Amino acid sequence: MSLTLANTKSTVAPNWTKSIVILLPLILIAIQWLTYERLDNELITEVPTITQVPFFETSWLYMYLHLFAFIPVFVLSFDKRVHYYTSWKYLFPAIGVVAAIFIAWDVVFTEMNVWNFKEAYFLGIRFLGLPVEEWLFFVTIPFASIFIYACLNHYVPKNYFLPIEQYISWALIAVFTVMGIVFWQQIYTSTTCLLTAAFTLYHYLFLPKAERARFYFAFLVVLIPFTFVDGVLTGSYTAAPIVIYHPEEFLNFRIISVPLEDYIYGFLMLFSMVSLMEGLRRRQVNQ
Repeated sequence: MSLTLANTKSTVAPNWTKSIVILLPLILIAIQWLTYERLDNELITEVPTITQVPFFETSWLYMYLHLFAFIPVFVLSFDKRVHYYTSWKYLFPAIGVVAAIFIAWDVVFTEMNVWNFKEAYFLGIRFLGLPVEEWLFFVTIPFASIFIYACLNHYVPKNYFLPIEQYISWALIAVFTVMGIVFWQQIYTSTTCLLTAAFTLYHYLFLPKAERARFYFAFLVVLIPFTFVDGVLTGSYTAAPIVIYHPEEFLNFRIISVPLEDYIYGFLMLFSMVSLMEGLRRRQVNQ
């Protein structure tokens, strides 16, 4: 499957467009962040819930979530059919690069009071304002999510979304661009949507379309465990959320307790990691 993806041509585009696609949204976001006025209102702790699970009412909850995500996938990584462990030499560098960017973003937004973390549900150790468990989030959750992508590549070899990939891509680019502009005042919404639109456009112009189609399909499946995990983080099963948000910096449209922006944020994070992972794999194949 990896060789098939590697041999699929990307959309033809002049190289100078790379600079525009990358720099324009970054300039817009830099302007937005530099002109941001910190709002010190209380963050949202009352959210819709499914049920409260007594076992979750512990300072170990966030760490338990990491163990739940990481350990089963680590064990299954050595399965002889999918052999996920053979992708680690591409996967972990990709996770490291993208995680560094997202952690920096996380640090800035925590400092801005766009979001923060409920002390009752993590062990209380912070570094650069983030709980240690939040740092781990950018490793364990992608590790588990991309395992689903790898399994689907093996067990569902037909690339079902390939014929409609361009329609999906342009729809995502258009919707996220409009949202990023219309909801400019909501910094979480705007930043996430503009970055996702820009990255999707970059991928469409310069990277293999088969990879996009495979990722779009996999992300639909990833949404199921993602909704549970992010539901735990945002309060679907507890008396209060682990992650709490400023009410004026996102749309406050939720699927149960999960903000809409979290799905877009997760899409961008995983799409970036998978793209870099596949790029490293292609580079080795072409050497």
